[in-house]
Amino acid sequence: MNPAFKIAWRYFRGKKSAQAINIISWISITAIAVSSAAMVILFSVFNGLEGTVKDMYSAFDPEIKITAAKGKFFELPAQKQKAIESVKGLQSTSYSIEDIVLLTGNKEQKVATLKGVDDAWFAICGLNNYMVDGKADWNTTNTYTPSIVGLGISMSLGIDINNDFSGLKIFYPKLGAAITEDPASALNDIIVKPKGTFRIQSEFDDQYVLVPVKAAQYLFHQENKFSSVEMKLRSFKEEAEVKSSLEKILGPDFKVENRFEQNKTFFMIMQGEKWAVFAILLMVLLIASFNMIGSLSMVVLEKKNDIAILRSMGADKTMIRRIFLMEGMLLAGIGGSIGIIFGILVCLGQMYFGWISLPDGFIITAYPVAIQIRDILLVLSTSLVVGLLAALYPSFKAAKQSVFVREE
Repeated sequence: MNPAFKIAWRYFRGKKSAQAINIISWISITAIAVSSAAMVILFSVFNGLEGTVKDMYSAFDPEIKITAAKGKFFELPAQKQKAIESVKGLQSTSYSIEDIVLLTGNKEQKVATLKGVDDAWFAICGLNNYMVDGKADWNTTNTYTPSIVGLGISMSLGIDINNDFSGLKIFYPKLGAAITEDPASALNDIIVKPKGTFRIQSEFDDQYVLVPVKAAQYLFHQENKFSSVEMKLRSFKEEAEVKSSLEKILGPDFKVENRFEQNKTFFMIMQGEKWAVFAILLMVLLIASFNMIGSLSMVVLEKKNDIAILRSMGADKTMIRRIFLMEGMLLAGIGGSIGIIFGILVCLGQMYFGWISLPDGFIITAYPVAIQIRDILLVLSTSLVVGLLAALYPSFKAAKQSVFVREE
């Protein structure tokens, strides 16, 4: 064992001559433990919330999305479609089109977003996990045009998917139509039959209606045109390579975005909040380290005879400094480890028992948490660094102690 660490461990375990030193030392350990536990718990809560929100967005946001750099709609020649679908690393590809429309149902009206999707889209996005009624597909033997609506739209327009007479009329402005005394003449319209409802979050539930892509193209008068190409990867490891290949094929007229880039502002805000909390707790940890400085300074005074003996036996200043640096890191490491273990136990309890629940109306019943190894390592390393910084002054003070032992 390293002599400096062995002596530091002996000083930590040994009984101090002044009871106040023991009290201050354990206060320091407790403060570091509490701060470390809070870091682990809050990091895990942020991870859980981020993961839950990502899952929600995955119902509509694909892993890779192609949109026009300018304008809403674009046309892709068959040759270019074939080139896109042949890119190595892609599992499936879907073509969709969307725009703002006016919905009417049971004498109520609502502005919403109509999204036309093909059958492949349901395999790319995870809408099946959020269906309240019906199934997320276009498999139907009926002659009507099917649709899937958000729960918010369904409730506000009084739609009942089990009622054969419950329909939804969708209006969209005609291209180049002039405003006349009869506004209806300037609008295209289709009638669809809702066959399912989904519930994700209000951003989607109150805004989206899904129909087959051909029906949406007909309504928008954009035959053979799309507003996005959405893709699922075989593996996330291939994301950068796939994205680069698509950009080469499509050129500057198109944007190729991964899931983070599609919601860049949202995810940056979530990450900013996480690191803001870390900064606040780090300040608490630094304040707690002042107790450690006092405790180590008192240990240096108490062990001045030991320091003189060690110096007389040949220990240099570097070794003396190392002993008390080790002492500081031991205090911080033990406090941080206790806090991390406690934080992990709290998170595991929340994961398995759902101690803190969410109000009714959420798609999950309890606060989500997700423990990540990198967060544990960050908290532990932060505690050790704080302990090292707190021990700097006492260790340099110890190295300057006299080498002579006075007779008492």
